[in-house]
Amino acid sequence: MVWRDLIQEDEERVLPWTGGRLIYQNGRAWRIEGPLPREYGWYLFQVSGNRLATLKGPAESNPEYEKGHWLSRGYLVGDRIIFDDARVETDPNKLIAQTQPVLLVELGLTSFSRAVVLRPGDTGPWIFIRLEFPQGPEEAVTAAYQDRLADVSHIPGVTPPLDLAFRWLTLQRELAEKREVERQRQRVEEERKREAAVRLEAALKDVGTGLGRRALAKVDFNAAARAALRLSGCELLATAPSRVKGQMVVQYRFRHRRLECEVERDTLRIVEAGICLTDHRTGIKGDDRFTLESLPAVVGDAMDQGKLVVWRHAPGDQAYADHNGYED
Repeated sequence: MVWRDLIQEDEERVLPWTGGRLIYQNGRAWRIEGPLPREYGWYLFQVSGNRLATLKGPAESNPEYEKGHWLSRGYLVGDRIIFDDARVETDPNKLIAQTQPVLLVELGLTSFSRAVVLRPGDTGPWIFIRLEFPQGPEEAVTAAYQDRLADVSHIPGVTPPLDLAFRWLTLQRELAEKREVERQRQRVEEERKREAAVRLEAALKDVGTGLGRRALAKVDFNAAARAALRLSGCELLATAPSRVKGQMVVQYRFRHRRLECEVERDTLRIVEAGICLTDHRTGIKGDDRFTLESLPAVVGDAMDQGKLVVWRHAPGDQAYADHNGYED
């Protein structure tokens, strides 16, 4: 035999590609020259005796590829596998440690499918080769999964890896359902915000009218209260929910006074004016005859006559603190 007899002529081979420039078969490796595939899969390569390979194009999986490789078996759980030597792990946080990712898995495989996998290189990823015959209890475990049972301890012949596969798929389903509930909640919240924004935009266009301000109050009370008070030259200082449902406390500045009143949120009608509006002859309170737009005129009239009696002061009302100015 001379050295020329040791040189292997170029040939075509169907090999798996899972990233990088190296492809493997039976302990041999070739370095890809030129373009790489665009995604993981099986491809036809032109390989040469000098350990170089050239991509020719995509190909179907090669059933002969497993020959000469060390094969491993287990249960597929999505794009991961639980090997036959796995131990049952009851802690959900440790389940993933009993699985390994697998590439090139066929689409459309049923739950609890047994598979044969291998590693082309010493440290490369596991790749799917083919399905393996079931061992017997897989059908009953599938039914338990579909019936949402808590475990499969009642099924004879369930092995540790099959038990783990049931736990894994059950956990993944629970997590997926929680994510879907959260997505639905977010969609509802986003839709609510979009609808509120539309209502706010429409209300802002009509903020110059009483109806417009009341429509605005339902989506942005502060903006509505500010617009209502501005009509009489008042400045909105703060708002807060009242102890009574559907009512708001409004603090405002008028003629250098800091005053407070309480109104119906949706109508801006006064519930408590914060000043004395009781008819001393009849004892009837007149608070609810006014709105946030009209109340300041009454306050101003009382100021002008020196008859203002304030019993709800906003913090910092200096006239109240100094006891000068108006009658309180």
